[in-house]
Amino acid sequence: MNIGDVAEATGLPAKTIRYYEDIDLVRPARGANGYRVFRETDLHKLRFLGRARTLGFSIEDCRTLLALYEDEQRASSEVKEIAERNLESIEAKIADLRAMQETLRTLVSACAGDERPDCPILADLGEAGE
Repeated sequence: MNIGDVAEATGLPAKTIRYYEDIDLVRPARGANGYRVFRETDLHKLRFLGRARTLGFSIEDCRTLLALYEDEQRASSEVKEIAERNLESIEAKIADLRAMQETLRTLVSACAGDERPDCPILADLGEAGE
């Protein structure tokens, strides 16, 4: 398969696939013409990576998870540890987003949004650097 076929089959942009190749997450063969030739195993790895990235795993976590996936002697505790760390990170991001949402909601409701120049939103933003 060529990169266009793989991009379509995995839902990953060709640029992402080339990046994954550049950082040695996948290693497609090269044809006599120098073009990438993706095998079924490459397609499987790319789908794996796409799903892992969708779940918020970092590139390095993906590298480790892929190695663990391919290691039949792996301990599932290693996989769980990586997933738990990622889950904690996601939960922290959600908490930060909720705090941002509440702050912005408060500022928006405090602003009259009329023709007057005074604005609590701008006042709050102006105080942030002090």
